[in-house]
Amino acid sequence: MSELPIINAASAAAGRSCGGGSCGSTGTDPAAAASPSRLPKWLKRQVPKGNSVGSTAKLLDELNLETVCDNAKCPNRMECYSQQTATFMILGNTCTRPCGFCAVGRGRPEALELDEPARVAEAAYRLGLKHVVITSVTRDDLPDGGADHFYQCVIAVREKTGATVEVLTPDFVHNKSALDRVVEAVPEVFNHNTETVPRLYRRVRGPKSDYRWTLGLLKRVKELNPAVKTKSGLMLGLGETHEELLDVLSDLLDVGCDFLTLGQYLQPSLDRYLPVVRYVPPDEFAKLGQKAKNMGFKKVASGPFVRSSYHARDMAESF
Repeated sequence: MSELPIINAASAAAGRSCGGGSCGSTGTDPAAAASPSRLPKWLKRQVPKGNSVGSTAKLLDELNLETVCDNAKCPNRMECYSQQTATFMILGNTCTRPCGFCAVGRGRPEALELDEPARVAEAAYRLGLKHVVITSVTRDDLPDGGADHFYQCVIAVREKTGATVEVLTPDFVHNKSALDRVVEAVPEVFNHNTETVPRLYRRVRGPKSDYRWTLGLLKRVKELNPAVKTKSGLMLGLGETHEELLDVLSDLLDVGCDFLTLGQYLQPSLDRYLPVVRYVPPDEFAKLGQKAKNMGFKKVASGPFVRSSYHARDMAESF
């Protein structure tokens, strides 16, 4: 089973770059340009052995908790559950945004469950988690986008477990006071995904998305509390070019982003979701990850199976 490729000076030679080929849709590797209906060999995973997968799922079911692992059809679900960890998804399982890449259900959400912070904390305690990742659906129906609920979850987890906490938030639609409320909880890591390059932003993230606001959000977190580590991630294979990708990385560094994740976009199903334009080979991910590290990111995780919260504790604690 593959480990998270956190790029650092010890794991790759200094000065390696992504090379002259594109990290987007213009690559010439036949495997990388394979039909989306046929996954290349590097995207096939072994099923982990043992009973921990079932016990983790049983606990989450018992406490009536949602995870992004299940709802977003994450390819790492079995691995994470086998290690008795998960990324908690709060604010329900129905999103108000029609993003073209995400498998999470969309529609009219139900009312908030006020005991959810306590249940998340209990699950984290019983799983023995030392680093807890909390994400959510987007709730444009709520005046604060669910920001206070994030705050309550962070506080509850910290009081119950003493664990470090990472939040992976939606954009809160230009609502600075909502963003400020989450930062008030002082999560150790504040993650908000950039997802893709500006040219593809509306197509990938929907009509309410705003690339400049994404950058502004990460910048504001640092202004409010410089001690909070900021993190962002992008999906590759949606048609971005090498030059566009490097421009985004430069923009993220300009707003003080500490950590970066780069992973392969995988189409959840063949019906309503955006198609995969290109499968990026592992060696290209490694080169791009080293390039990002050389540019100035403190920690970079880059690989086909890397997701925003995959081995998040390793990244947070290694800094």
